[in-house]
Amino acid sequence: MATVFETKLIGNIGKDATVKPMSSGMIAINFPVAHNKNWKDKRTGEQRTNTTWINCTIWKREGANLRVVDYLKKGTLVELSGTPFAKAYSSEDGSIRTEIRLNVFKTNILRTAPSVNNSNDADMYSEDDSDEDDFNSNLSDFSLDEDDF
Repeated sequence: MATVFETKLIGNIGKDATVKPMSSGMIAINFPVAHNKNWKDKRTGEQRTNTTWINCTIWKREGANLRVVDYLKKGTLVELSGTPFAKAYSSEDGSIRTEIRLNVFKTNILRTAPSVNNSNDADMYSEDDSDEDDFNSNLSDFSLDEDDF
């Protein structure tokens, strides 16, 4: 019996996408996306936000069109579909940490990042690439090694 494990994520890109060629001939396009969960604290009545960073990767074959990288800029609101997984790693202080990753197969740009040279033709670029969340990681922890995959 076949199974499906797919996640849809809508959030803002935390820093510009980077392109990393792999020795296997594949190209990894990497970028972190922030998911914000907002709620009202019942005790204090104040609005609260919890941000979860998801490290995203779009895989392309060598020689494939990489135009999507031009749109994956810090501040861009994206809708992504992909397969999620968690990766454990040792931090600099020796503690074991876990990060959430998403292997993206569908990308939809909902709103481009605000910039002086922003053109309107990028507003809806779309590409198909065949309770309280207590997980938090820092954007500075974002990394990708070829051995991760």
